[in-house]
Amino acid sequence: QVHLVESGGGLVQPGGSLRLSCTYYSGNISSIYQMSWFRQAPGNQRELVAAIFEHGSTHYLWTVEGRFTISRDIAKNTVALQMNDLTPADTAVYYCNAHDPPLDAWGQGTQVTVSS
Repeated sequence: QVHLVESGGGLVQPGGSLRLSCTYYSGNISSIYQMSWFRQAPGNQRELVAAIFEHGSTHYLWTVEGRFTISRDIAKNTVALQMNDLTPADTAVYYCNAHDPPLDAWGQGTQVTVSS
């Protein structure tokens, strides 16, 4: 059984920062092809926010480029998403994903709310 557990969501004012963390309990993340953060706002489709690949390269949704940073700590088997300069448009449930076919595993999600 694959386990991904997210933490770090919450309520923050516009312009603030949050750091999300995802721990992978079913193996070593260094061997996972793609570790990603997705988000889904009410009424919207789930979208890819940021990804980090097996060899360390990264990819970002253009609306978060320059504000969000994805990183991984192989020793701790975690992937983090540092989110700065948050706006109300960033409000969503954020999900961690581990993708390495046939593996495609999801965490339970963590709520991020940006509001004054």
